[in-house]
Amino acid sequence: MTGALRILLTNDDGVDAPGIEVLRRIALELSDDVWVVAPEGNQSGAGHRFTFGRELEAKERGERVYAIDGASPADCVVYGVTHLLRDRQPDVVLSGVNNGQNLGDIIHCSGTAAGAREGALQGAIGIALSQAVDYIHGHDVVWDNAARYGAQVVRQILAGAEGRDTFYNVNFPLGEPDAVSGIRVVTPQRFARSPFSYYASQNAGKFFVAIPETPLPLDRQADFEVLTRDRAITVTPISLVQADKAAMARLDGKLRLG
Repeated sequence: MTGALRILLTNDDGVDAPGIEVLRRIALELSDDVWVVAPEGNQSGAGHRFTFGRELEAKERGERVYAIDGASPADCVVYGVTHLLRDRQPDVVLSGVNNGQNLGDIIHCSGTAAGAREGALQGAIGIALSQAVDYIHGHDVVWDNAARYGAQVVRQILAGAEGRDTFYNVNFPLGEPDAVSGIRVVTPQRFARSPFSYYASQNAGKFFVAIPETPLPLDRQADFEVLTRDRAITVTPISLVQADKAAMARLDGKLRLG
């Protein structure tokens, strides 16, 4: 990358969510060429969904700020990269800052992660950022750690990024900024089973899909424990190349017709 960075921002909590303003302040520490394209409403859990067969409309909400009604984060990145900024595509796509941690297998359904993934698939460096919250006690999200350390973490990832087959998932821990223990590069927690399950509603015949409890055991060196127990910022590089090479080697030459 040469010259000033061009940065595209998106999220899955919606264009009016406080986390995207935190993300905008982070981005402005890195560049003054910052653009926002985000869903008009909440798209949490949308994953890497695209909106096919239905028209979408981008609405200008301010200087370099656009909202798209009903769009997923991936839709927003496509609009930003291939249309809005087609004259000079973004160097970096930042997604977040999400209200809540995105860890382990949960990354697969995360709209925040999908925004960064689509950014990387489009040729930019994609980075997803999430701020941990206290789900057990229901405390309001406190953005202090993301706000204080976000630009520093992003700057270091950009300095070390190579190739085009990786995006990055970053989580900021709970607690006071001075209590953050450091930055750790970690693997995502592979849960023993999916953390998602049926969760009963108080309304008869209705239910939620939720995460009522964390599947155990947990890997002490993976993102979940490092974020929550060690109070460290976690950085997880995630490959866009999804083929399981070990399984390919096991199956090679063993599958045939007849």
